[in-house]
Amino acid sequence: MKTYILILSLLTLSACATNTDVQTETELPGQQLFLDADARVDTLLSKMTLEEKVGQMTQVDQDFLATKSDISDYLMGSLLSGGGSDPVTNSLQDWRAMYEDYQSEAMKTRLQIPLLYGVDAVHGHSNVIGAVIFPHNIGLGATRNADLVEEISRITAKEVRATGINWTFAPCVAVPRDDRWGRTYEGFAEEPMLVAKLGLAAVKGLQGVDLTDPLRVLACAKHFIGDGGTVYGTGMYAEDGSRYPLDRGDVPMSEEEIRRVHMEGYVTAVNAGVGTIMPSYSSWNGVLSSGSYRLLTEILKEEMGFEGFLISDYAAIDALPGDYKSDVQTSINAGMDMVMVPERYELFFNTLKELAEEGGIPMERIDDAVRRILRVKFAMGLFEKDYTFAADRSLEDSFGSDEHRAVGRQSVRESMVVLKNEEATLPLSKSVSHIHVTGPGADDIGMQSGGWTIEWQGELGDVTEGTTVLEAIQASVSAETMVTYSADGTGGEDADVIVLVVGEKPYAEFFGDDSNLVLDAPNQAAFNNAAASGKPMVTLLFSGRPMIVNDVMDASQAFIAAWLPGSEGDGMTDVLFGDYAPTGKLSFTWPRTAAQNPINVGDENYDPLFPFGFGLTF
Repeated sequence: MKTYILILSLLTLSACATNTDVQTETELPGQQLFLDADARVDTLLSKMTLEEKVGQMTQVDQDFLATKSDISDYLMGSLLSGGGSDPVTNSLQDWRAMYEDYQSEAMKTRLQIPLLYGVDAVHGHSNVIGAVIFPHNIGLGATRNADLVEEISRITAKEVRATGINWTFAPCVAVPRDDRWGRTYEGFAEEPMLVAKLGLAAVKGLQGVDLTDPLRVLACAKHFIGDGGTVYGTGMYAEDGSRYPLDRGDVPMSEEEIRRVHMEGYVTAVNAGVGTIMPSYSSWNGVLSSGSYRLLTEILKEEMGFEGFLISDYAAIDALPGDYKSDVQTSINAGMDMVMVPERYELFFNTLKELAEEGGIPMERIDDAVRRILRVKFAMGLFEKDYTFAADRSLEDSFGSDEHRAVGRQSVRESMVVLKNEEATLPLSKSVSHIHVTGPGADDIGMQSGGWTIEWQGELGDVTEGTTVLEAIQASVSAETMVTYSADGTGGEDADVIVLVVGEKPYAEFFGDDSNLVLDAPNQAAFNNAAASGKPMVTLLFSGRPMIVNDVMDASQAFIAAWLPGSEGDGMTDVLFGDYAPTGKLSFTWPRTAAQNPINVGDENYDPLFPFGFGLTF
């Protein structure tokens, strides 16, 4: 492989930078946005019974509601749709109807406190068929474009509001430091200041400067703190008794180091007025974040001045040591404000009520939690007389629109990182006689989009609307150009050039923990078949992290890290055919071998295959 000379981004040098290196605009609302609502909050809080307070602290996955009336019976403050927790048809119209139906039930309660409804709109409104699916954060990190990230987040908010929903569990401001982690692609970069910059942009795009804006949604910075710094082998146990190596593991580091590496995204998010923060499944020096008073109360609330509320991750408190009652007591007393139950809501409701009545959780802590939840709801304008829980029907016209897809296309082309381009193979000519497009990812929108797409784990196939690589190439070339296709790498012997698309199958969270980071058998076989043709080969790699694919790179005349680009495949052909000169730069170091993991910019004896900040252009 050729050696390239490049100038690294100045961001490479900022791994040890301090908070002052990321500036936030003076017009950002900060946490005063929520404090301004306190007078109204106190009035409402004084009218509430203990049961009504406990209900506000309870969040239930709608998939587990025994009956819709449980919303009013248990006085629920929030619902969510976890990955795959959808209405039957998964259409915009059915999402909207479901949301409005649930809000109507909440309005039957004595105080008529509206619901917050949360979804994982982590790369577009990705649970809903027809929404624009943007690149996952690892690809957006490669763009280095904060304005673009803000615009993507604004569009995501608008598409979420088209279904009525008012809260997304995003942005993820993790700083993944070990590519073997199955959530690596949810992070913008391995470098904290780039994460802080793009996380700030995402919060701005989602929330705007005024949460009463009907086109914005409540944001949630996650997962506090250090989720990207877990040590290999300390992760959660699988059902068969083995360990998932990294997910939900332990972060054994000093407070100084965890602040320096993993805190910056929360500094900018809090300064931008983020309304909610989600504590991590992981532990810090053996103490689960969901039960850490030091992290949740002393650092986040008291020191950093966070005035919104904390929402636990999916059933996260269940992992705390002890029985369920002690789990609830430990987490709430540590500073958790709302608990994502998500299934055992009757047990949680009764347990929390009992603990409050017995004094195991002081009423001052209950009142603080509810005050934080209510101040966010007031800041969002949910109690205003002109607020309607009926979703704006006019937004249906812009949902998945050409205008929104154009931004998706831009984000794809800016995220492409060209790692190799021998003999100026790229850009390809649109009038070449014969292009053979091949590989498992060439005509698969599900593989192209990755996890958290329609289903929690994502899935292969035509999961949603969009443009695959094959379709984009067919639409780009001249009428005289022949485009042939196979999924298995065969059939390219007569082509002028082969475009090979390989990569990882979709996954999310611990299912993606992987110590080897090599192609699976079908993708490796497709590469072997394509390489055997002897024809020039351009390879696109769909992956949620750098992979050990040196044989593929060596056999390819050109190689592009395409990450998980989402629904707009024509952004890739913008680069392939030279309509856009590539600008993407690695936001993660690319190792030579799996044995180098974890490897990060700033390490001693830093000797990667491609360094942080690398990326070729034409």
